[in-house]
Amino acid sequence: MWDFITEFVPTYLPRLMKGVPVTLELSFCSMAFGIIIGLACAIVTQIRNRTAFWIVRAYVEICRDVPTIVILLFIYFALPLYGISLPAFWAGVVGLSIVLGAYLSEVFRAAIEAIDPGQYQAGMALGLSRLVIYRKIILPQAMQIAVPTLGGYFISLLKDCALVSFIAVEELLRQGKYVIAENFRSMDTYLLIGIIYFVLSFTSARVIKRLEIWLRPAYLRK
Repeated sequence: MWDFITEFVPTYLPRLMKGVPVTLELSFCSMAFGIIIGLACAIVTQIRNRTAFWIVRAYVEICRDVPTIVILLFIYFALPLYGISLPAFWAGVVGLSIVLGAYLSEVFRAAIEAIDPGQYQAGMALGLSRLVIYRKIILPQAMQIAVPTLGGYFISLLKDCALVSFIAVEELLRQGKYVIAENFRSMDTYLLIGIIYFVLSFTSARVIKRLEIWLRPAYLRK
């Protein structure tokens, strides 16, 4: 253990840290697109269009029932056969966003349905359009309800980014594989990778908690 602290960490930590910016970029990009997809799907489920509703339900079920790694491999290796070729990084972003969007659609759907229906009816009575009602009344409250769950999904996404190492994205786990190929100390390398992921996740959790407090009404921030 002393050798791990005094020699292994100072030698290989800088190498592994090269993958951290890529992991964070993957996480933020996938989270942003996932929120857009999830919010759009949640709103679609609220309109009275059976075709659109069942398309969204089919999309959600497929993404929940098929492993994420299979979706990533399909996007990176199978889509080029149909003329759609993406760089490894963006293939990872697309795959993670599609899967995350399916889960977040359920989060946003539940958050929207938690809002008192009377607020929507009051907006209609005032002559507001459906778009304005959602943009100014429903969605701000729904987002506040969804923030804690969104934070949990972001932390999960941060760790799921390790899956894109299978499609040659130079993120943290991929850098770890290079280190193992060089020193053959797999246990020490994976231990250090786990510590880095813990620090990233712990920091993210604290930031999300602060954001959650900031979004609360002033009288509830104590």
